[in-house]
Amino acid sequence: MSASSVPGSDICLSTLRETDRDRYLACLLSPSDKQPALAALYAFNAELARIRDLVREPLPGEIRLQYWRDLLSGKGHGETSANPLAAGLTSAVETYRLPVQPLLDMIDARIADLYDDPIGPRSALEGYAGETASALIQLASLVLDADAAATMAETAGHAGVAQCIAGLLALMPQHRARGQLYIPDEVLAATGLDRDSFLAGGDRLRIDGAIEAFSGLGLDHLAKARAAGKVPASLNAAYLPVALAEPVLRDARKRGADVLDGPLRRPQWRRQLTLLRASLTGRF
Repeated sequence: MSASSVPGSDICLSTLRETDRDRYLACLLSPSDKQPALAALYAFNAELARIRDLVREPLPGEIRLQYWRDLLSGKGHGETSANPLAAGLTSAVETYRLPVQPLLDMIDARIADLYDDPIGPRSALEGYAGETASALIQLASLVLDADAAATMAETAGHAGVAQCIAGLLALMPQHRARGQLYIPDEVLAATGLDRDSFLAGGDRLRIDGAIEAFSGLGLDHLAKARAAGKVPASLNAAYLPVALAEPVLRDARKRGADVLDGPLRRPQWRRQLTLLRASLTGRF
């Protein structure tokens, strides 16, 4: 099936360009015949991730999540042709026989984004990352090479946690403004903080320690992902976005409490170079 004949493929790619530029660029560096399915998966992930920004209250957000849950469970109402992203996602699932449960788990994990409750212990954070970022890497890997993907679950798991933590650090000013915090309880307690004192931002020295520990956790998972073994060339495209995590994690560790005041996002041209380098070297 050519890219042009895949339902919603062009719109999925254009939507991804607006909602997740980094994964859009990673998609363009992927094999052309796999791009429609990858674009659909990445655009679906971006749609879930931005729901909190589109609603004022949790209930409308849960309704949006329920739409995707019904679609993937076969309970959707109406034709998917009315929603190009839905059409692209269902086509990707059917074409590559993707397991639906990880997609449903991804939806359920995003419920936490609609509320301001603390993330809880480290295991809860790693579970959240596993059901979002790690699952997306593994699903993309199944599209690229299902046989090779079956051997890379550990690598995808650790890489996804590192990528998730980098993303949370980059979005910390935005999360703080609306009262959200994803730093695990153990990290806060070890630095003498709790959710309210961290979000207040007054104790810069203790917040320095919390940010250093949180970014260190991300770097630890990144090291474990790399130590788990070299990613097969056929799966390289699935790991391209992970290459953007290390600079953010290292920058956060240096900046400490200053991450509360401004974004960690690097210039677009530098991120593009990082993705291109990872594509050429096969190293994330």
